[in-house]
Amino acid sequence: MDVPYGPSSDPRRRPQPCVYLKFGADQRFFERGLDEVDVVVHGRHSHEQQPHSYLRGRLILTRRVPAITLDSRNEKALFWNPAGASLEQALAALGMPNASVGVIGGTEVFGIFLDRYDVFYLSRVPDVRLPGGRPVFPEVPSRTPEEVLASHGLERGPRQVLDPAKGLVVVSWQRSSKPD
Repeated sequence: MDVPYGPSSDPRRRPQPCVYLKFGADQRFFERGLDEVDVVVHGRHSHEQQPHSYLRGRLILTRRVPAITLDSRNEKALFWNPAGASLEQALAALGMPNASVGVIGGTEVFGIFLDRYDVFYLSRVPDVRLPGGRPVFPEVPSRTPEEVLASHGLERGPRQVLDPAKGLVVVSWQRSSKPD
C-alpha cells in the first residue's frame, strides 16, 4: 500500500516532499490483483510499475482531452475524459470492450467509480495517519472510507490479515446482491 504524504491540492499549502509508505505484503496483494485484470484505470499522477504492467491495457483519466486520445508513449494506453466518453466507449476504443477492469486511483478516480465497483479492497494499518496526505475518496476526511463505501451500496466483507506484525489488514467491500 502506498500512502502518499506530499503535495496537496490546496494551493494555500506549501509543497511538501512526497513520501510513500510501502508494505511488502500489501504490494504483493495489489500485484496479484492486477494480474487478474485486463485494463488498469488511473489518473495522470498515478503509476503502475509492476512486473506485468506491459501486458495490460490502460485508461488514464484526464481533463486535458475532450473524450479519448491515444497515448503516443504506450500503444496499450488511452487518455480518457469521462465527461466526453463513457467507460464502455473508452474500453471499445482500447479494443477491449469486455475487459475486466482494475481501478488504482487517485482520489478523484476512485470517487468516479464508487457506483460501479463490484469489489473494492481497502487496506488499513492501525494508527497510521499522514497529515496532508491524499485521501482515498473525495468525501474523506469528512467521512471515513468505510462510510463512503457503505453509502454507495458496498458491504463489508471478511477481513484478511496481510502482515500480523504491522497490523496490516485488507477488507473486501462487495456490491450488495440484494435486489433494489
